[in-house]
Amino acid sequence: MTRARRTPQGWAGATAIAGLTAAMLLATPAVGAEVQSYSDWFRYSDEAGAAWNFEAVPDDPMQVVISKKEPIPGAEERNIFVLYPKPSSAYDVAISRILQVLASKSINAKLNVVNFARDDAAGRKALATINSSDFELVFSMGSASTAWLWENFRGGKVPVVSVCSKDPVLLGQANDYESGSGTNFAFTSLNMPIEVQMAYVLELNPNLKNFGVLVDSQNISAVQTQAKPIAADARRRGIQVLDLEVQNPENAQEELAELVEGAVATMRKNDPTLDQSVFWITGSTSVFREISTINAHSDRVPVLSVVPEVVRGGADSAVLSIGISFESNAHLAALYGVDVLAGRAKVGELPVGIVSPPDIAINFKKAREIGLEIPFAFFESASFVYDYEGRLVRQDGRPVEDVN
Repeated sequence: MTRARRTPQGWAGATAIAGLTAAMLLATPAVGAEVQSYSDWFRYSDEAGAAWNFEAVPDDPMQVVISKKEPIPGAEERNIFVLYPKPSSAYDVAISRILQVLASKSINAKLNVVNFARDDAAGRKALATINSSDFELVFSMGSASTAWLWENFRGGKVPVVSVCSKDPVLLGQANDYESGSGTNFAFTSLNMPIEVQMAYVLELNPNLKNFGVLVDSQNISAVQTQAKPIAADARRRGIQVLDLEVQNPENAQEELAELVEGAVATMRKNDPTLDQSVFWITGSTSVFREISTINAHSDRVPVLSVVPEVVRGGADSAVLSIGISFESNAHLAALYGVDVLAGRAKVGELPVGIVSPPDIAINFKKAREIGLEIPFAFFESASFVYDYEGRLVRQDGRPVEDVN
């Protein structure tokens, strides 16, 4: 697996690909950053807004054109297409990071961002635009976009790099992690190896009895690559797994309140003090955006997440996250794109890109509220740390005062 390694001093490459062996610019993360609302489906960070122009396309509310405010004199303009499947806070973070990386690498880019709303006709219209124009790169934003393009654009003339997409091997899009796709696709993954993730969970709670997995049943990629694999691993270890599936994402708040409350009652049967139970939030937007609802009904059961962004300041936060952040994944995907544009890498030869070690995020305010002890090793390696007042004190592995 191609990995980008982040140290407390910054980013360091762990790959043979030239673009990843160079030092990466540390930009202000989207965690805790202001986000500007451009439309009801597209948002970006203040930092991205400082360097880029965002323009509407007449008569097409599902498209945004992005260009540099200060184009690099004499530099060739590189045309990039970005395909969204829906609005998502994850994509807000990802596009902001991609723009930051492109700016840091002095890429004179113009980006056409289209939301095809998971509609086949709209997707084919986007493909017609890609094929009839001089686009040099496509970023597929989200698992739904990647799956649609894999089905309809595999072997196409334009390179595709996946962003905010889940494990392509488990989804059947790649044969393994080391070999390239042999097509016009390069994959990055939001997933980390399940056995590694579970090892962290068991270090936190070696005597775990109950493992409640929260997922949106309609989010097929989250079910297939996150919920089912970790549930199967837990069951193999003799841990009771509670499959807590939201059936209707539009009714997630009400469903989660009932699911979590019922799960706590079940957990108490073999764990009366709830000391040996945890909830595990997968990368389902409809689930993790309801963190306040989950917390309200979880009693003192620790709420953990695969999504680092669910750990944030204040009380509406998971206590701990062990996973790959949208920002880290987007950073790696952007570097893949830069290497492809520069001719340093062939898109079909790039192995699956996975950030390692994982992003650990801790909220000590939540930990103290529920009486959870955080292993010191977690604190040492954490990328993001919120103190006992819920304030951000470590960001990208460095003290906040050093970042700012």
